[in-house]
Amino acid sequence: MAASSSSSRLVRAVGRSLFNGLCNNADGLMRSTHEMMCNHLLFQQQRTFIQMRTSLKVVDNSGAKRVACIQALKGKKGARLGDTIVCSVKEAQPGGKVKKGEVHYGVVVRAAMPRGRCDGSEVKFDDNAVVLINKHGEPIGTRVFGPVPHELRKKKHVKILSLAEHIA
Repeated sequence: MAASSSSSRLVRAVGRSLFNGLCNNADGLMRSTHEMMCNHLLFQQQRTFIQMRTSLKVVDNSGAKRVACIQALKGKKGARLGDTIVCSVKEAQPGGKVKKGEVHYGVVVRAAMPRGRCDGSEVKFDDNAVVLINKHGEPIGTRVFGPVPHELRKKKHVKILSLAEHIA
């Protein structure tokens, strides 16, 4: 009888540990699927207009690295591809043409928000990027890096298209 009670304790302990292990694994599976769903939703977040305080990458050789949008000059909601914005330089390279804290105009050359084309296709980019221009609409830099959409031709930014290395 003593042998049977010790074996039943052993079975209960093993069963309990197996059950706890299964519960922990199921808990882990539930957590991992929940995390995956949250990551998936974050990955597919809604892309919106470029508005006040939006941080943008500068893709010319003017000396600025990052700018923040102060105001979109067209539209109530914000700026889209090809629109002009007023921006403040947040990061700049030493020895560049522009300095940190200066206010400049910029043309949005890449936007994460999808934009429909006449042929029914959509164009959207992974990041928001801008080219800095002066008051007369001429680019401050002499080179434009990365792809630039051909919609800028309709917005009268032909000089930016001529400086670009790749037109999308």
